[in-house]
Amino acid sequence: MKRFSFLAVCAALSLGFAVSAYGQVPAATGAGKIGLVNVNAFADEKAGITKFRTALASLDTEFKTVNDQLNTKRTRYQTLAAEVQKLQQPAPAGVPAANNQATLSAKVEEAQGLEVEIKRLQEDGKTKYERRYQQVVGPVFADIIKGLNEFAKQKGYAMILDGAKLEEAGILMGFDDKYDVTKEFVVFYNARPAGTATTSAPK
Repeated sequence: MKRFSFLAVCAALSLGFAVSAYGQVPAATGAGKIGLVNVNAFADEKAGITKFRTALASLDTEFKTVNDQLNTKRTRYQTLAAEVQKLQQPAPAGVPAANNQATLSAKVEEAQGLEVEIKRLQEDGKTKYERRYQQVVGPVFADIIKGLNEFAKQKGYAMILDGAKLEEAGILMGFDDKYDVTKEFVVFYNARPAGTATTSAPK
């Protein structure tokens, strides 16, 4: 799913987890099994969790104006940087140097101002996005955890782990693909009745 560039830092909100399903596990399904899911796949546009993708899409829409402002300012900053670089180049031999110091100073000043504006907009956008992420996506993810526990109990898994996070941490070095239940769980979750997860409006 497309994400805003200024929100890259929000990767810290990645949804790594381990879900344990305790209680009576049907003997026929093989008690003690451990399954793996790739949480990153939940946001896949074609094969992800519908409710999760919808929540993320609503944030994209909500922050579109901020993203557009950032893109406009970045484009202008890049243009100014190119113009400043050109003005700083020495004139070719035999060609009188143009009196462009005033123009150069004005462009440098504008670029410096834009740099401050971009940084402030990024920081403010990051703070607001993180807050809204918790409000909008948090309840949905809590419902996904609930669904994972239901799935684990029904399928006889003693535990389901986030394989993606384990790989990133260098803990999971290899595994049999048959224990990757991501696709099976996504189908299971998407077929569930609508949960009680709710999101709050922007404040």
